[in-house]
Amino acid sequence: MSLYYRFLILKRKCRNYSPCRLACNVRRLFVLLMAAAACLALAACSGEAENSAGDSRFEGSAGGETLRIVSGSENQELEHILEDCARETGVNIEITYLGSVDIMRTLEQGAGGYDVVWPASSLWISLGDTDHLVKHAQSVSTTPVVFGIRESLAQELGFVGREVSVKDILSAIQEGKMSFCMTSATQSNSGASAYIGFLYALMGKQQAMTAEDLQDEGLKAEITELLSGIDRSSGSSDWLKEMFLNGDYDAMVNYECLIISANRELEEAGRETLYTVYPYDGLSLADSPFAYVDHGDESKEEAFLEVQEYLLSNEAQNEIQRTGRRSSNLGVSEENRDVFREDWGIDVDRVLSPIPMPAADVLMEALNLYQTQFKKPSLTVYCLDYSGSMSGEGNEQLVEAMAQILIQENAQRNLLQAGENEVNIVIPFDDNVVDVWTAPDSSEESLMALYEQIEEEACAGGTDIYQAAAEGIRRIASDYDLSQYTPAVILLTDGMSNSGMDYEEFKEFYLDSGVDVPVFSIMFGDAEEEQLEELADLSNARVFDGREDLIGAFRSVKGYN
Repeated sequence: MSLYYRFLILKRKCRNYSPCRLACNVRRLFVLLMAAAACLALAACSGEAENSAGDSRFEGSAGGETLRIVSGSENQELEHILEDCARETGVNIEITYLGSVDIMRTLEQGAGGYDVVWPASSLWISLGDTDHLVKHAQSVSTTPVVFGIRESLAQELGFVGREVSVKDILSAIQEGKMSFCMTSATQSNSGASAYIGFLYALMGKQQAMTAEDLQDEGLKAEITELLSGIDRSSGSSDWLKEMFLNGDYDAMVNYECLIISANRELEEAGRETLYTVYPYDGLSLADSPFAYVDHGDESKEEAFLEVQEYLLSNEAQNEIQRTGRRSSNLGVSEENRDVFREDWGIDVDRVLSPIPMPAADVLMEALNLYQTQFKKPSLTVYCLDYSGSMSGEGNEQLVEAMAQILIQENAQRNLLQAGENEVNIVIPFDDNVVDVWTAPDSSEESLMALYEQIEEEACAGGTDIYQAAAEGIRRIASDYDLSQYTPAVILLTDGMSNSGMDYEEFKEFYLDSGVDVPVFSIMFGDAEEEQLEELADLSNARVFDGREDLIGAFRSVKGYN
């Protein structure tokens, strides 16, 4: 939250604080102000954000130029091509995977830590490149955003071998015949693209969407009903595929290339494959632009052009097609048509006529409406570690991280603001469940009050992550109709669970509950990763690493429901 906003909170609390308590908070604000001043000074000196080594690195030649790429997660399937590229060009490649909104925000802030942006769609460059730093953008591949539906269900619905509209899919949802998984429209390009396609289809128009269109009551009702068919969400297209493969779901909305990838794994495992459906009235296309961020370094620019030339070469394009992506100019060559299998519903002869993307201000309005009104409400239980080891800096980071989610001024910057009818529950724990706090509604005042309880709680005692997570599952299963929510338990801990309930007891409790609720974990400090991975595997969730950036980890995990 902004320092000014924090000052207002402290000022408002002064009426009820003892002199000792007030002095403590004033000291805390002073420290924050000094830290902010130091950060601003460093930023002014360097002019560039600190950059880590990235999620993956591919060695070129000793002493060769290094390109730092920020990319959408769907490009993880191209890492073998990047490895060949580094070897052939001599350019060292470091790649970091972020969601589409984070890539947009990175560009807005000057992308100081990166030389290249590689989002799923040019849309996010258009929205984020406010300083006009991006140049040499070229599409490396294209892939449509489609529905992958279990083949037997697609047959039952009459979707095989015919044109299918978004309203056909809406009818299947209304009749209770189908649900689906999709990434968040405010965090991932595949979700955003699908959502915008849905809007165009339900409006029944192909010309540019306007802000007035979004206020139509009939449209609001239909898009809300369509999105009510989402039974699991994700902040990442690639992880959505993994989640789908590890679960038992009807369908998912994802890139055609990831449907192909999923089908390969399903077929290899002897499981039912997905039939690909292209909604003809709401089809969107990811154009995968590979673009240079100009920070004035000519040698970086030369290295970028070498890498881009390699990726656009016939050899690399052939390899890219083998992953299920189409070439931006040639489509699919004859030798690669076997990848795009007709029995999976893949249609390489289809003329792809994507919907037009709206103007930037209309798009942002549409995304804000998705987050606050249209999507199925989130039901989130935060299990927060208040054991003794979290005292001091750990607790301060926890409080600041929760401020990014609960203080709506902050949440809106990352399109994570609370929606109508959203439920937020906090379970502070040490070696016992300390308390259970529930915001009575999703108003700014209620969420601020919840944040204040988090801020005021003291740290003490040992650690029992299982009892806290079990209490979260119990509350979700007993108190709410899960067909009306996208539920999740978000667990933060900095240590090993060493008292009370053990994993086997939790597993038995979880399976007996009969609910499909992911238990996402944020690893911090000396947290025991193996314990958290067990919870993730059991509940088809994932573990986020908050040791370097706890605030970023909280923002990321919140994008998953």
